[in-house]
Amino acid sequence: MQRLGEKLFNWASILEEKTREQAVRTAQMPFVVPHLALMPDAHLGKGATVGSVIPTERAIIPAAVGVDIGCGMIAVRTQWTEQQVRDAGRLSDLRVAIEREIPLSAGGYNSDERRMEKVVAKRLDELEAKADTIGFDPGSYTVKWKRQLGSLGSGNHFIEVTADETGTVWLFLHSGSRGVGNLIAQKHIKVARAQMQKWHITLPDLDLAYLVQDTDEFWSYINEMRWAQDFALANREEMMHRLMLCVTDFMGEPVRDLERINCHHNFTQQENHYGRNLWISRKGAIQADAGRPGLIPGSMGTASYVVTGRGNKLSLNSSPHGAGREYSRTAARRKFSADDLRAAMKGIEYRDTDAFIDEIPAAYKDIDQVMADAADLVEVRHTLHQILNVKGD
Repeated sequence: MQRLGEKLFNWASILEEKTREQAVRTAQMPFVVPHLALMPDAHLGKGATVGSVIPTERAIIPAAVGVDIGCGMIAVRTQWTEQQVRDAGRLSDLRVAIEREIPLSAGGYNSDERRMEKVVAKRLDELEAKADTIGFDPGSYTVKWKRQLGSLGSGNHFIEVTADETGTVWLFLHSGSRGVGNLIAQKHIKVARAQMQKWHITLPDLDLAYLVQDTDEFWSYINEMRWAQDFALANREEMMHRLMLCVTDFMGEPVRDLERINCHHNFTQQENHYGRNLWISRKGAIQADAGRPGLIPGSMGTASYVVTGRGNKLSLNSSPHGAGREYSRTAARRKFSADDLRAAMKGIEYRDTDAFIDEIPAAYKDIDQVMADAADLVEVRHTLHQILNVKGD
């Protein structure tokens, strides 16, 4: 850990200068109390750095929560070994079944009756009831939100069948609140900017625009943001349900859910730290209280980790959420080729397409270095390696 300023602590040994400058700007906001914690996977983001933990008193920066509200991970430990899965049939058949069952890509949603039947009605009913309670209509953002429940998206979101160091198979996936969460975030970022203009507040970065507690604008954001977090959680649960059905068909017996972990890494909530009630915004970071289970994915083709939090006080009980990008998507496409991706994915079943070049493992920080930097934040329980990977274009 390195102290970079009066209110900035850093755990990243790989830290690009523009990322450091961005974190310094955010940490200097007067309501950031007591300090910003920069995680080992930190990289440049919108307004606030991805891979940062931002405690604020009586104010919230919507862009510091992120535009994919509630994005996170879910994993289920099964009864099988890697060898049993490989012996059960062609992994390409399982991959294609998953790609049929779960809508992929940015515009993917449940577009036909067969898929709509598999959206668990209880989850939709609960989300509608929560929205009604706060007087909020998700349909005002997008009428497709119900059809997006159980869909993956694109970018660094993925579905994987993995095996740990003992050979035990885990089902593992990464996604968030899809289009509806993004639209909620974008709206409130604009509202925060309008508030800054209204009160003649000058900022070092427009995306550090904030909302002040006890205003209608603040609580409107908090309520809708919490709903988006609930949507993201339900979305992962629904996709895991469908993934388990696919694996059940492939293996010829039901998946036994021996352990399940589900955690956000783009969210905010009230917590007490240093004797103060604060809003803790984790943008690309997970909650890592002492004993709390968590998930830290690498990239496609590299290890992921099942961890337990150490409750590190300076980090505000937090840890990294993944590898963190080292190359932008454009830079990665310039530097790497489809052949480079094939070499990196050797031995892993995946859809061989140029669309995933910008997701090549080399576009990300070395996950082993990230985890070494996080040694005082989390304890590693299991190291997972992919057998099969599914992504959206």
